[in-house]
Amino acid sequence: MIDRPIYLKELISFKDKNLIKVITGIRRCGKSTLFDLYTNYLLENGIKEEQIIRINLEDADFDFIQSYKELYEYVKSKLVKDKQNYVLIDEVQNVTEFQKACDSLYIKKNVDLYITGSNAYLLSGELATLLSGRYIEIKMLPLSFKEYISYVGETDLQQKYLDYITKSSFPYASNLESQKAIRVYLEGIYNTIIIKDIVTRKNISDVSSLENIIKFMFDNIGNLCSSTKIANTITNMGKATSVPTIENYLTALVDSFILYKVNRYDIKGKQYLTTGVKYYLADIGLRYFLLGSKKADEGHILENIVYLELLRRGYEVYIGKVNEGEVDFIAVNEKGEEYYQVAYTVREEKTLERELSCLESIKDHNPKYLLTMDVTPYTSHNGIKQINVLNWLLGREI
Repeated sequence: MIDRPIYLKELISFKDKNLIKVITGIRRCGKSTLFDLYTNYLLENGIKEEQIIRINLEDADFDFIQSYKELYEYVKSKLVKDKQNYVLIDEVQNVTEFQKACDSLYIKKNVDLYITGSNAYLLSGELATLLSGRYIEIKMLPLSFKEYISYVGETDLQQKYLDYITKSSFPYASNLESQKAIRVYLEGIYNTIIIKDIVTRKNISDVSSLENIIKFMFDNIGNLCSSTKIANTITNMGKATSVPTIENYLTALVDSFILYKVNRYDIKGKQYLTTGVKYYLADIGLRYFLLGSKKADEGHILENIVYLELLRRGYEVYIGKVNEGEVDFIAVNEKGEEYYQVAYTVREEKTLERELSCLESIKDHNPKYLLTMDVTPYTSHNGIKQINVLNWLLGREI
């Protein structure tokens, strides 16, 4: 198992708190492994094996559980009386009306409940209403670059970065040696998400149109997009589609955690903008699986990696508008705002000037960073810190 220290620490911090712990994220990002790591932690800290109830609702061993009543009765039959019980349920949305079972287990004084799910429907509708204020969501992603390096070793970071984006950041892919085996693995993930999480749930009949939109989005990570622009582009390719169809498909892709939508914020006007959004991908390896190396934009791929890392570090992230220019990311947390510009290289003077100009036009005193792949000594441009992005990803800012 690859250690997931950030998520494990967060899970441990909520142990025995009167909250349902909900772990969400794209399929195969490591939610079940997180449960394994947490189970080991519990056993190492005095919890008996019979107090830990593990259920994976994608495992054939649990096919007999089809309804919320069957789920509730099964868990109830396993509870150890007069002791705290740790109930960990994988892919809970596979059971109809699962929220009723969760609510019934939650109110038991000797149950600490943990659930996972692979789409945003888990925390929408009735569950959100029923459990409002009674759950904490832990949003999980595939391996960070730091987690990946901790597993494969630190020699030749540049090559390891290329492996990380091309071979996939899904944890199990790190155990596969051949590119063919990785492609087969990614194909399985891709097909499961598309068929099980999107086509079936959304009752989509035109799968080829969905796949055209997916290819377009994978090919345009980091570009400003609108539903109208996407519909027009695909229609001009001879595959007529409508704006409502595009919006329906994009919502499904975001809900399945395969895409992340990032809105824009006007830094000077201090307002959120309703036009122009960007989308980033949960795993760049999926892009290479679907499109090959075709038109691989190194800068936008690096942006994608930085965006996901900011999410992992607990920031809310927006695209920044400054006059007619753009700051790649505004990262917001309880301490305030930070600004990030991402470029593959700024060795040419004009490129460096362009990347710095937007940051320099922001007159507040929040931290400003320029992240690049350039290997240079620590540099400050009038307070804007230029950092090698691989060091930043590894938590070595200076």
